[in-house]
Amino acid sequence: MSAEIHASAVVDPAATIGPGCMIGPFCVVGPEVTLGAGVVLKSHVVITGWTEIGDETVIFPFACVGEVPQDLKFKGERTRLVVGARCRIREGATLNTGTAGGGGITRVGDDCLLMTGAHVGHDATVGNRVILANQAAIAGHCQIGDDVIIGGLSGVHQWVRIGHGAIIGAVTMVTNDVLPHGLVQGPRGDLDGLNLVGLKRRGVERSEITALRAGYQMLAQGEGTFLDRARRLADETESRHVKEMTDFILSASDRSFLTPK
Repeated sequence: MSAEIHASAVVDPAATIGPGCMIGPFCVVGPEVTLGAGVVLKSHVVITGWTEIGDETVIFPFACVGEVPQDLKFKGERTRLVVGARCRIREGATLNTGTAGGGGITRVGDDCLLMTGAHVGHDATVGNRVILANQAAIAGHCQIGDDVIIGGLSGVHQWVRIGHGAIIGAVTMVTNDVLPHGLVQGPRGDLDGLNLVGLKRRGVERSEITALRAGYQMLAQGEGTFLDRARRLADETESRHVKEMTDFILSASDRSFLTPK
C-alpha cells in the first residue's frame, strides 16, 4: 500500500510490488514480476517475464528488463531473470531471461551500474559491483566476476568468462577468457597486463600486488604451455590473489584464454 504508482502506469494485478516502490509514468510491469522494497522505475520502463528486481534498484527510462532471450533455440519455456539490490540500470538497457538449455536463469548481482544501452544476454551471470559502460554488450552464457569494468562499445563473446577485478577497455571485442585482475584493450582484446589501478583502489596489499605481478610474468615467460605454467604457479604460490588466478585458469571453460604477451 506504500508504493506510489503513476496513473498512466500499467501494473498487472498479479505482480508483487514491495513497500516504498515508485513506478513512474507509462511504465509496464508484468504479472510474474517481483519488485523489492524501494525499487524505482523512472518512466517508460518495461519489466516483464519471470523477473525479480532487488531492493532499492533504480531503472531509468526505456530500459527493457525480462524480455525473452535473443536465441532462436528458445521455444517459450519459462525462464527467469534475477537482478540484485541497489543496481542502477540506465536508459535503454536490455536484460533477457535465460533459456532451458543454458540453465534457465540470468543473474545480475548487487550494486551494479549498467549504463545507457548496455545489454545482458540470456543465461549470463554478472557479479557484484560490475560496471557496464555505454553500449557494452554481454552475450549469452557469459560469466562476469565481481568488480569487473567493461568499457563503452565493447562486446563479450558468448561463453566467455571474465575474472574478478578485470577491466576491459572501450571499443574492445573479447572472444576468450580473461584472467582475474587482467587488463584487456585493443580492438581484438589483447591481454596487456594487470588492472593495477583497480587493485590499488580496492585496497589490495602491496605484497599481494607484487605477488600478482610476479605470477603474471611467470605465466607470460615460463617454460612449458600456458596451462603447465599455471599448474606450476599454483603449486608454488602462497598469495590468495595468485591462487585465485590459477584456480580460474585451471577450472573448466568453453573458451581458450587471452594470454600474456
